[in-house]
Amino acid sequence: MAATRPATQFDILGIGNAIVDVVAPAPESLIVQLGLRPGGMTLIDAAQAVTIYGAMAPGMESSGGSVGNSCAVAAILGARVAFLGKVADDELGQVFRHDIESVGVHFPTVPLAADVSPTARCLIMVTPDAQRTMSTYLGACVEFCVTDVDPRLVADAAITYLEGYLFDPAPAQQAFYFATRVAREAGRRVALSLSDPFCVGRHRARFRHLVREQTDILFANEAEICSLYETGDVFAAAQAARAEVDIAVITRGPNGSLVLAGDAVAEIPAEPSTVVDTTGAGDAYAAGFLAGLTNGLDLAAAASLGAKAAARVIEYYGARPVGVLEELRGAMKARD
Repeated sequence: MAATRPATQFDILGIGNAIVDVVAPAPESLIVQLGLRPGGMTLIDAAQAVTIYGAMAPGMESSGGSVGNSCAVAAILGARVAFLGKVADDELGQVFRHDIESVGVHFPTVPLAADVSPTARCLIMVTPDAQRTMSTYLGACVEFCVTDVDPRLVADAAITYLEGYLFDPAPAQQAFYFATRVAREAGRRVALSLSDPFCVGRHRARFRHLVREQTDILFANEAEICSLYETGDVFAAAQAARAEVDIAVITRGPNGSLVLAGDAVAEIPAEPSTVVDTTGAGDAYAAGFLAGLTNGLDLAAAASLGAKAAARVIEYYGARPVGVLEELRGAMKARD
């Protein structure tokens, strides 16, 4: 039987880095030339952003950030979604706001003055093997703090979804704990994406506490979950996660995903697709899962919707091909 739809204004409230993505194809030689880690995410400063942007081929710009992408995809699928993240009052900030609001995401965060710090951008180079190498200038993102979290909005969302990437600055950590406290007091659920194994390595003890004490739904890929529990065995890490959260979701690329909840374990196969660009695959999976879950799908069906969304995204450049994703809306209808 389908779960009862929560009596809230929003299904999902995302809190994360508000970043404008610039996606462009690139030869592997350019990644080496720029001294970047192939397939990884590197934080860069303003000068490096100018250099890398100048070396890139013409790209496609859109609102991004991991949880920002998830929120946009979830809204395209038909979920009721809001997002909190800091942009500046500049041209890229306006691009971000227009882009995310155009797909139906409520974005109430007050922008930062442009002379304080510019809007963040992620320069994504996609090599011929469809692997993406990301260089991120955080800019205004690091200014996100407790005052940017509206407790009424948190209390009126079925699930508050937190982005691990945002956990680096101390003010953002305080905002996370504030948001989780408000959500718990309102009887809502908290979801967390670990985001990156290197991010986990920087904050392992704090992440472990956040997972164990404040998280209901955990999203991670194999590298991230193994980093969190300091093991090379993804199944051992998954079992450790299952002991600490209500739902643990482990994405495994072409090997599909694992969903663990209590004594139940579901293995979800990857959907067939032709890989063009893996940017946003995990974000789309989380979007489909959370959108399905908050609209009454059981865990396996929600995970299947996540897999379908991820498969559609990786067939195109960029993190959310709107027209293609809209075709999945019918799959989000709760089963009787």
